[in-house]
Amino acid sequence: QVQLAESGGGSVQAGGSLRLSCTASGSIYGRTCMAWFRQVPGKEREGVATIRSGGITTYDDSVKGRFTISQDGGKNTLYLQMNSLKPEDTAMYYCAAKSPPTCGLVRGSYGYWGQGTQVTVSS
Repeated sequence: QVQLAESGGGSVQAGGSLRLSCTASGSIYGRTCMAWFRQVPGKEREGVATIRSGGITTYDDSVKGRFTISQDGGKNTLYLQMNSLKPEDTAMYYCAAKSPPTCGLVRGSYGYWGQGTQVTVSS
């Protein structure tokens, strides 16, 4: 059983930065696809970024060049560095995990989720 816990959310002005963290129970990094999703009320949860074995990453077009996903296997921690934040980045951000081989931005294939951390970007 994998348990995930996010932290690092908060309020920031447009153009600012935040770093989200996700700590996992057990040593899963390197053997699992990890991802960040986000959701605003009334909308579908959407994939933001993924990372898999070998450090291979994918990003949604809306965050490319601004967000960076990374992991620290020694600390069992996943990160999302968010720079140049925009008001449209405001959402609840979730950490998620799934087994290989696929590692995409589709919500339905992920079986493990954290409780989420709120990010609010003001203009």
